[in-house]
Amino acid sequence: MIEAIEKNLQRGIKLLKSINDSQYSDTSIPPYYSSIGANMRHVLDVFACIFNGLDTRIVDFSDRERNRLAEEQTTAGIAYFDDVLIQLKALKSTDFDTLIAVTDDLGTGKVTANYTLGAALIQAHSHAIHHFASIGFIINQLGIELPDADFGYNPTTPKKLVID
Repeated sequence: MIEAIEKNLQRGIKLLKSINDSQYSDTSIPPYYSSIGANMRHVLDVFACIFNGLDTRIVDFSDRERNRLAEEQTTAGIAYFDDVLIQLKALKSTDFDTLIAVTDDLGTGKVTANYTLGAALIQAHSHAIHHFASIGFIINQLGIELPDADFGYNPTTPKKLVID
């Protein structure tokens, strides 16, 4: 599990190393006018919520850091990725069946449910892939090349065959 998540997060770093701060923080693309950086920061905030709640086994996905520098500067974004990856790698010997209470605001107020740590990490990973797909749309509109062919693709999604 950790290896798959790490591989996907490395795709984010690869993208950040290939763009400048202006591209990273560009909010000109409709319909949401969200930047690559805002999406990246949001993805990493979800992982940080898990790490911040490990000691107490209480994770609140609505209590995110929202570090503005991490969404405006590629160097700060890469540093945030590096921090998340360090904490992720530290979990390799952790029991992924450990129960944690996970809270989030689903739109009508906060709700709490019991997850395993593994389930929370799987959710964060799927969430990252989803946002990478949104980022893929943004970078396409900005004329930036995808960092690799799997960026933003869920491994279970069939890929369309391109026939010349």
